[in-house]
Amino acid sequence: MPTLEIITIGTELLLGEIQDTNSTYIARTLRDHGIDIYRITTIGDNVLRISSAIKEALDRADVIITTGGLGPTIDDPTRQAVADAADQELVFLPALWEEILERFKAYGRQPTMNNKRQAYIPAEAIPIHNPVGTAPCFIVEIGDACVVSLPGVPSEMKLVLDQSIIPYLIRKFNLQSQIIKATVLHAASMGESAIDEVIGDLEELSNPTVGLLAHPGQVDIRVTAKATCEADAIELSKPVVEDLLQRLGDNIYGQDEQTLEGIISQTLNNRGQSLIVLENGLGGSLIARINSAQPQQFKGTILTVQPIGLSSLIEQVQSHKSLSQSDLCLGVAVIVEDTVTMHCVYSDKDSLETVTSTYGGPPDHAPLWAQNIGLDFLRRQYLSSPKEKETGEK
Repeated sequence: MPTLEIITIGTELLLGEIQDTNSTYIARTLRDHGIDIYRITTIGDNVLRISSAIKEALDRADVIITTGGLGPTIDDPTRQAVADAADQELVFLPALWEEILERFKAYGRQPTMNNKRQAYIPAEAIPIHNPVGTAPCFIVEIGDACVVSLPGVPSEMKLVLDQSIIPYLIRKFNLQSQIIKATVLHAASMGESAIDEVIGDLEELSNPTVGLLAHPGQVDIRVTAKATCEADAIELSKPVVEDLLQRLGDNIYGQDEQTLEGIISQTLNNRGQSLIVLENGLGGSLIARINSAQPQQFKGTILTVQPIGLSSLIEQVQSHKSLSQSDLCLGVAVIVEDTVTMHCVYSDKDSLETVTSTYGGPPDHAPLWAQNIGLDFLRRQYLSSPKEKETGEK
């Protein structure tokens, strides 16, 4: 299976003046053709540094794709850098110059003489037609590897990649189209490091792969399989997904597009039960999130007295549950001091449960953390069976 490295070129990328979207598109496109990406490098407009990066990449990868630096100005260095890395001279191709002239003619413009620089490519390069821009592209084969130089303009890059480069790579490496199928399990109220302790051995698998993505109060576990068809990819993932579900138990609340609020709403609707949520310190964000899932019997109340402690929250929950005649009530109060403290109170006809959690992460992430922890507390209490509540099992 061939390997890929991407080198994006441009001082404006290093300075953060523009965002690199090219490497994301290239990586996603080529992975679907069975090419593994090893590294993405960004380099400013410097011939020596670009040339060195290409030489280093050639020691590791079969395909090196550069984007950017093919314009007509002095600070467009890619042509010379690739030539230096391949130990070749730049040569002028009259046919490329004619293409450039025709492109300018179609635009109703006159090229300047510096545009002629774009007709120079490494001596043994394969010229690649660019049907939507003035920058010719090229491929330089070095041993069994190749360096592909594409424009930095995203629309041009995508078209040339799809129309010319992918067919070339399919022929050169005898690629078979592959399906990449990702299954994402969602875990809440269990940190990334704690999950890693439980499933670390699975994260060393090669196909399917298992990876973690942490969010405030939630961790996604992604299982990604490669196969020649979707059915085979699903079969590859199935035993790993089942193993994860077994190991992590009720810490997993859903899969793929499922959300905490969606699961709670669906259960409420299926059971024909009503919920009231009291919220303090979150500006209505928790209530809005539950509302977005459209439960049929839901009411939210923002408690405006701040801060509110656990005992006061318990009183508010009992009072509002009684007055509203709701089947269950969730109270969430967030107190921001040196750290963020959250009290949660759950009440239904049989029980009253509380939990207090603290958060030490970035302050701007605290609201999302509180929403996820609060909703997961509600899920665990509401969806647990009476037997589990009596015995304390999970």
